[in-house]
Amino acid sequence: MVRLSWPDAVAGLSLAGLLLPEAVAYSSIANLPPQAGVIALFAGLICYGLFGASRYAMVSATSSSAAVLLAASLSVAGGNNTLRLAVGAGVVVVSGLLFLAAGLLRIGSVSDFISKPVLRGFAFGLAIVIILGQIANIVGVHPQHSDVIRFVIELFSRFDLWNRAAAAVALAALMLLALLARMPRVPGGLLVIALGIAAGKYLNLSQYGIAAVGTIDLQLAAPALPALAYSEWLRVAELSVAMVMILYAESYSSIRSFAMKHGDSVSPNRDLLALGLANLVSGLFHGMPAGAGYSATSANEAAGAVSRLAGWVAAFALLIIVIFLLPAIALTPVPVLAAIVIHAVGHTLRPAVFRPYFTWRRDRLIAIAAVLAVFLFGVLDGLLAAIALSLAMLLRRMAASSVTVLGRLDGGHLFVSRKMHPQAEEIPGMLILRPDTGLFFGNAERILTQVHNDILGAGKDVRVIILSLEESPDLDGTSVEAIADFCASIRKSSQSGENRRYLLLARLKSPAQQLLARAAIPGLPVDVLRDLSVDDAVALAKRLYPLEIA
Repeated sequence: MVRLSWPDAVAGLSLAGLLLPEAVAYSSIANLPPQAGVIALFAGLICYGLFGASRYAMVSATSSSAAVLLAASLSVAGGNNTLRLAVGAGVVVVSGLLFLAAGLLRIGSVSDFISKPVLRGFAFGLAIVIILGQIANIVGVHPQHSDVIRFVIELFSRFDLWNRAAAAVALAALMLLALLARMPRVPGGLLVIALGIAAGKYLNLSQYGIAAVGTIDLQLAAPALPALAYSEWLRVAELSVAMVMILYAESYSSIRSFAMKHGDSVSPNRDLLALGLANLVSGLFHGMPAGAGYSATSANEAAGAVSRLAGWVAAFALLIIVIFLLPAIALTPVPVLAAIVIHAVGHTLRPAVFRPYFTWRRDRLIAIAAVLAVFLFGVLDGLLAAIALSLAMLLRRMAASSVTVLGRLDGGHLFVSRKMHPQAEEIPGMLILRPDTGLFFGNAERILTQVHNDILGAGKDVRVIILSLEESPDLDGTSVEAIADFCASIRKSSQSGENRRYLLLARLKSPAQQLLARAAIPGLPVDVLRDLSVDDAVALAKRLYPLEIA
């Protein structure tokens, strides 16, 4: 049984002062009542504290999921505010169910739905969109365009209408937050809110057109599903897939980063279940999506947490704050809350994260494209474009059709690329080939066509073809059909005895071996379907076909 330690107690108390202001602030990003973020905060801390695996992860409302939720709910409900709230709750509930299903099916090993360059590009672009939206809220100007370029043009073209007093309050709050951020155990967010409330009261900020957050009603009703039509639920399910992808990509990136830093093990299936339960509970109480944001998790580590009990301490401290101080937090000036949002998402505005891609000359255009997708298409469509971009990158790499010709190195048992090692010797009468990527439906026919062309180019003296499938741990139906067609083409070109050729497979993994045995492909006898090394396959060929390769 884990015992509460003093570092966990200190970290939990410190985090309470950070998480509550951010939860209320993120509600404004999603255009939801302030209590929606508070509900997600309690659901995340309690559920992940009970079932999660990471000792540092802090599961609560996140800025990215808030922005995606707003775009998703608006895409279905438009200007119908009641329907928008119902759709938002539905997205959170279905996201929780999808997480639970993924955990029960144990697909946590598929941990990266979105590649790092795409995720960082999307997060960078999203941070800019969020900050611009908060600036518009601060100065009281609300452009009608959703794409970033026209939004910025309209925002600054109406500079004469800006509320300069509100901008000054927000700037002062940002400067104070930046100063307090250097003291990780000081609840900077709460202190800034307290000062903002005091300024609102004693400086009478309302006379300058600066409004307060408003009532935070945390009286929970019984958990219930939102009232939506069947067609609306179908649309909600589609949007929830995107929500799950961005939440898990963000959460697992944080969880894995801190696990690797401290040598901890990860349990992705367990984390899927914990995230699923947190989102299901939050959605049933009409809260926001919950995930393990990097900023909160980093703050937990910096505060000295050593176990998940820090989250429980934070939840208890938050309960005390909510009971006694929530009505006061409702008096927070809107520019102060916007400053908290800008400060929270500011950590993603680091162009330096893209420097390695330019240094390596890899994926730099992909990262830039992800940023532009958010600017041009908006948050939701930008996310979908980013996901499509990641899948396109995966398919592009998997569909590569390079084939390597192997030769024996220094007369030993090792077979290597003859292109990379010109001294590697070819085996008389044999052609040894290795596809450099695994066979699947997107590349199997193209790779085997290239193999066939290599055989034709090798001349009539080649009688045995050894195909090393070490990069193909398993095969799909298209690959099996392509292998069958390949064997048929070899048989057809080997009708006359003098041109007869034989095929052997090397480095055949067990799933692929069993599948090909069931397929019973003519020209590919079961007795040659083995997990032989290339050297063993060469020796077997010499025993089976000594005359042909003499």
